Amino acid sequence: MSNCVEVVAIVEGKTEEIFIKDILQPYLANKNVFITPIIISKPGQKGGDVKFARVKNDIEKHLKQRPDTYLTLFIDFYGVKSDWPGVNDAEGISGPKGKADFVNQATKEKVVEHFGEQNAEERFIPYMAMYEFEALLFSAPAILARKLQIDESQVVSIIEECGEPENIDNSQVTAPSKRLESLSLKFRKTTTGIAILKEAGLTAIRGKCPIFDGWVTSLENIAG
Repeated sequence: MSNCVEVVAIVEGKTEEIFIKDILQPYLANKNVFITPIIISKPGQKGGDVKFARVKNDIEKHLKQRPDTYLTLFIDFYGVKSDWPGVNDAEGISGPKGKADFVNQATKEKVVEHFGEQNAEERFIPYMAMYEFEALLFSAPAILARKLQIDESQVVSIIEECGEPENIDNSQVTAPSKRLESLSLKFRKTTTGIAILKEAGLTAIRGKCPIFDGWVTSLENIAG
């Protein structure tokens, strides 16, 4: 295996693209892993409405394009449609890690089933963000509160209620994005969100979000 590898990341939207380019890409480059984010291609479609049938076309395209690149996903559990492998059955599994592991494994099996000839077993690394990208912001309560111009106790109370950022669930009322909307009208995912994560730093985010940390570790390990 080469000590220098390239990874294509199929992402849900613009914010995830910026996050990878500005925060994750420089970090992984120091590990000899060069990641390029590409937004799911489907004119007229928006984030939060993700069907596997839609993503499958991009998975096929990038697995077939070059045999020496790896492929990963950065998709929110919240908002994926029922055709996504494992999503319906995952609802009966307790805990975000259990759900994420189940859906990631089901996704991997489906991709290998369709694209085994492209060595998908080795080259494909699924990642389902629990339950939304916005959960990562709660890994830095003080910074989040300052950027939103609210009292830090409001953020801390959410963390205490849920236990950790990736436990903030996926209901239409209490999902991370919905909680942020209720905290402040100043929040903008692509600007405020990225600014918070840049200031927090990848180490702090990984320390508070073990599912996310596991994904980053799997990317680090590609280059040995």
